[in-house]
Amino acid sequence: MSEISNRVIRPAAIVPERAVRQIMSWLELNDVGGGGSWASDTNSFQRYTGPFDGVGGLRGTAQLLGSIHITWDKYAVTIFRVHVTDEGVARGLTVDALCDEVLAVAGLTLDSCPRAALAPAPTPDPFKKR
Repeated sequence: MSEISNRVIRPAAIVPERAVRQIMSWLELNDVGGGGSWASDTNSFQRYTGPFDGVGGLRGTAQLLGSIHITWDKYAVTIFRVHVTDEGVARGLTVDALCDEVLAVAGLTLDSCPRAALAPAPTPDPFKKR
């Protein structure tokens, strides 16, 4: 796996509530079960090569291209890690492009999202044995 295909987002990107509502509506319209190429759950947004075409609604020939890992804070979403599969990389997908595809629905990009405030690292204990 190449380094470019896996990234921890630091500081984490915050998707505001209004934008989350737009994105979730769009993801529902573009769901893999209804002919789209996106799947979502409480922990991630996943991009596939196409709709699930397997028996009984299973994945079938659709291949995972990448995942955007999220956490919820009330109604806002925090993007903290993104992974692009080898198949996604082979198709020219990048971490930024994957995020931007879904964020564009709400007029955002990964670079334009507000960022989480980072607390300073704790100071080392000078009395602790090393």
